[in-house]
Amino acid sequence: MSQHEDRGSHPRTRHQQPEEQGPEQVPHPGRTGQLEQQPDHGEQTYRGAGRLTGRKAVITGGDSGIGRAVAIAYAREGADTLISYLPEEEADGEETARLVSEAGRKAVTAPGDVRDQDYCRRLVERAEQELGGVDILVNNAAYQMARPGGIVDIDTGQFDRVMKTNLYALFWLCQQAVPTMPAGSAIINVTSIQAAESSPALLDYATTKAGIIAFTKALAADVASRGIRVNAVAPGPIWTPLIPATMPPEKVEQFGADTLLGRAGQPAELAPAFVFFASQESSYITGEVLAVTGGRFMS
Repeated sequence: MSQHEDRGSHPRTRHQQPEEQGPEQVPHPGRTGQLEQQPDHGEQTYRGAGRLTGRKAVITGGDSGIGRAVAIAYAREGADTLISYLPEEEADGEETARLVSEAGRKAVTAPGDVRDQDYCRRLVERAEQELGGVDILVNNAAYQMARPGGIVDIDTGQFDRVMKTNLYALFWLCQQAVPTMPAGSAIINVTSIQAAESSPALLDYATTKAGIIAFTKALAADVASRGIRVNAVAPGPIWTPLIPATMPPEKVEQFGADTLLGRAGQPAELAPAFVFFASQESSYITGEVLAVTGGRFMS
């Protein structure tokens, strides 16, 4: 498990709340270097224990935020990793790759857009060619853009982008990877607290995140006979570049304050959930959703 540097042992004060430095706004898609308050990805704190030695992982949205934290944790647990991200996020993607390499594991960078079915196919093929296969698939890439006016503010272009990034890509990647994944493999999808507590401003995003839970359960039943487990992690409010890039300042200022722990979470606080689902520690778990939400309830 990762060991977090903190501001005392109390979980409410372990990490600084974003508004303590004032609300931030950055242009979409958001880059880590643009943030005054840098997220904690576990760079200084995650300590591996060989849970994933010799494994081969594909992580979409691996450039920053949750994806970077997972890549760091997987590398320090012994896994080689292919990292997918948008071309405009190249600097963040290269930094994640550097951190994976620094942990002594192979890092393959694959810039592109998961809305392209052919790109999703090539991701799996590259992992087979350059890593020797795929036995962990983390479907983390997502798009959101808050629209305070709700449904009347969401145009078809945005709705289409959200659906293709969050759902179509998940389908394409799993469809491509499943036939090649050996028994003992794991697929980990990323849903959200929005699946249960859907905000009008994120109507399209929340719809996809609820769909991911249904997809996870159905796919788990589909591939159990192949020896592949499928689970999902449901983050609550997590401080990543996506937040100030897609939310209005007043929402950023209060981001995470409505949790029982009274603060936003950090990407490093999610990484152990992804390690758990990828490792044999969860060998009797499939079709489940693990909420990491600071105390906001999924049901």
